[in-house]
Amino acid sequence: MFLTLFANQKGEVIENSEVMMLGRSGFEWVEADQSEMIPLPKGASLVSLPGFIPVGLGRQGNIKYFNHQPGQGDEPITAVAALLPQGFTRTLLPACVSPEAKSLPLLGYAAVGFKDNKIWTAAVKSDEHRKWHPHYYNTAALPQRIERLLNKYPENRILRQLARCSLQYSCYTAQNLFYGRWEAGIPTMTACNADCIGCISESHLEMDSPQHRLDFSPSVQEISEVGLEHLLHAREAIISFGQGCEGEPSLNADRLAEAICAIRQDTNRGTINMNSNAGYTQGIIKMVNAGLDALRVTIFSCREQNYNIYHRPKNYRLEDVKNSIKYAHDHGLRVSLNLLTFPGFTDREDEMEALLHLLAEGNVDMLQLRNLNIDPQELFSRVEPGGEIMGITNFISIIQQEMPRVQIGSYTYPVR
Repeated sequence: MFLTLFANQKGEVIENSEVMMLGRSGFEWVEADQSEMIPLPKGASLVSLPGFIPVGLGRQGNIKYFNHQPGQGDEPITAVAALLPQGFTRTLLPACVSPEAKSLPLLGYAAVGFKDNKIWTAAVKSDEHRKWHPHYYNTAALPQRIERLLNKYPENRILRQLARCSLQYSCYTAQNLFYGRWEAGIPTMTACNADCIGCISESHLEMDSPQHRLDFSPSVQEISEVGLEHLLHAREAIISFGQGCEGEPSLNADRLAEAICAIRQDTNRGTINMNSNAGYTQGIIKMVNAGLDALRVTIFSCREQNYNIYHRPKNYRLEDVKNSIKYAHDHGLRVSLNLLTFPGFTDREDEMEALLHLLAEGNVDMLQLRNLNIDPQELFSRVEPGGEIMGITNFISIIQQEMPRVQIGSYTYPVR
């Protein structure tokens, strides 16, 4: 059994020896199974949840809501959760409630507990996270690296946007451009053809967005300039259109297709990827034909009703997404699904069946599991859950058994 953790007013994290840990899955408080828990990994951070109190299981099997530190009078406490590094998939949400009915910020909180003198978190490792370990980012040399590229391309507005994303938002794909390595994002589009309720750059909820969206339309020269800089000089280079600070890149297909052609006239090095909702099939076709190497499609649900509830698409349907995926795969692209994963929803029977049906069509090479950052009350007040909850670890196991040809991970890998 895992013990419940809480934070006191000094910010100290303490276990409650009389209350067992619970996690949340959907609307349910659940006891954590050992298979759903791992020791808190390097790169994870423990955070308190101001305005939220922990929920646990008493020795008599009763649910306990406690807002004061045991043995310390009326000193208030707060619930505690973990923020996971990339490459780890959350298995349970933190069990906590807000007496004032507050909403959680758009962060991927995972449940935590205490056992064997160690802090554990509700997660499984879904990919090798070496390249995305926080140790490699936000280094002392970053501002100097940013300044060097800004001086090299003083008129390039994309670089100025990425400098802001690197320093203000600590965006790893933005920082990779300046570090000269791995996957680097190139934002190019201000508008989107969806109003996703968990969008991180344009809030559709009553809270601030974690990032601010791009507010200009870059030229073909600006796009190809940044793309060539990375593909020519970076290690294991990937450039990706479709970042957290922009809208839907396929809406900019004419300009991006021209930029891709210009890049490929100068180099065959590296991978050109697009992160997309894939709803605008004509835009996808133009970019595929121009030389796109890989496509990662963000999807919350493969059931049309829940897809529409979350993504709120404008002028496209889930069927258009599937058509885009098929066209890209038929033309040799590596296609991944960026599955927005949420305990108590993604791992329900009906959701799993719809996902397996899509994967069985044979057009998806990889399933990238990405923790969805949204308040659970907000999400579950909208969606239509269906079927029994199987658990995230069982969900992953079933996908592996049923679809062995589909790679499961978290990141985009180089094609070239």
